[in-house]
Amino acid sequence: MQAGVAGLTGMSGSGSIDALAGSVQKATHAKSCIFLFMWGGPSQLDTLDMKPDAPAEIRGDFKPVSTCVPGVQICEHFQLLSQRMDQVAVIRSLTHNDPAHLSSAHATLTGHSARVAPSDAEPPNESDTPHMGSVLSYLREKRRFDDYASTKSSLPGFVTLPWKAYHPAAPGGQAPGQHGGWLGHAYDPFLLTGDPNADNWSVPALKLSEGTSTGRLLARQKLLSTIDQQQRVLAESAVGRTLTSHQATAVDFLTSDRVRQAFDLSHEPAAVREKYGRNIHGQCVLLARRLVEHGVPLVSINWHNDGKNFWDTHGNNFNRLKNDLIPPADLALSALLDDLDERGRLQDTVIAWVGEFGRRPTITAGNAGREHWPNCYSGLLAGGGIRGGTVFGASDAHAAHPAEHPVSPHDYAATVLQALGVPQDTVLYDRQRRPHFVYAGQPIAALR
Repeated sequence: MQAGVAGLTGMSGSGSIDALAGSVQKATHAKSCIFLFMWGGPSQLDTLDMKPDAPAEIRGDFKPVSTCVPGVQICEHFQLLSQRMDQVAVIRSLTHNDPAHLSSAHATLTGHSARVAPSDAEPPNESDTPHMGSVLSYLREKRRFDDYASTKSSLPGFVTLPWKAYHPAAPGGQAPGQHGGWLGHAYDPFLLTGDPNADNWSVPALKLSEGTSTGRLLARQKLLSTIDQQQRVLAESAVGRTLTSHQATAVDFLTSDRVRQAFDLSHEPAAVREKYGRNIHGQCVLLARRLVEHGVPLVSINWHNDGKNFWDTHGNNFNRLKNDLIPPADLALSALLDDLDERGRLQDTVIAWVGEFGRRPTITAGNAGREHWPNCYSGLLAGGGIRGGTVFGASDAHAAHPAEHPVSPHDYAATVLQALGVPQDTVLYDRQRRPHFVYAGQPIAALR
């Protein structure tokens, strides 16, 4: 109804953003977000919601360990995070009813239900809801936030690394909700692929081709601009505007020392790189810290392609968690919390750590695995004014269902958006000028 009234009063398209800008509260809010997407679905019982009194076929192999917050326990293998829980909020009552990787990933990354759900067969589509990073990129471009209005940057508004989340067992392949969706390709993420821990890793988009100097590139851009002015029909179309924007961004990337420095991990001391972990996930998280410090609103880190189905532990659950998954996740998250806190930037940065669902409480006897379980799972939030040392919600005796305060992926995303200062009544318009509310859930008031 509010969207309809906005349309009747002439607030349509980008004009509505300008009109809404005056309503932004000047209250303190975070300026950026690092979204750590644990692709595959971590087991709640083996990470953040231990059930030591449950039967052996439910509780599993791991033991709980006390944390620096009295009365709060997590998995023994999160040795570093356990001593930093006073900076973190745990949500133990996340819940939805979608057991498919792809459609539930869309809900997690956008805060809105997928067009087709549940589904592991529906690939990305231009009608998908934009990733939260795309929304923030759009709002920054429209100077929606006072903070961004004064810090116009040639850096991208949204960065994803080290790949677009893809599942080989899902017919649809790549998860929807990772791009600009109905906002358009101009708000797709700047995608960084590969292993930042590798000695020869680089960002191809930041390299001039051999024999091309900065001066020659700028001359080419000027010539291209002249040609574009002679093709006004194209330049005035939506496609033309998007193309022109991409060209300008590409030139900014190639000619800006500040941009290149933001992406250059060699500026980090060796001790800092070791602290995050000399592995693909650790170096991605370190790079994310550098990028938000340089003004990127949101960096999304999808758990990398490890060739073993990520956190989707249908088999060998306990060895995978103990040896491959928890140690680098624990190291990187703990280093990020320390680093941001020491630099005085933790209150400016929201950290989200979550998967698309959890794992079935009953262990599969034949292969020590756990199956998909969206009915109850856990996630973390930190920084950006989130109350650390908090446990919100609770699960039942087997972590199978919420016992109190159920939280949907829509609510989780709404909590992130609120911490970033996005008003709850914000409406954006797609390319057909149809209105869409940015929020589809309610922020968790107890965490602020």
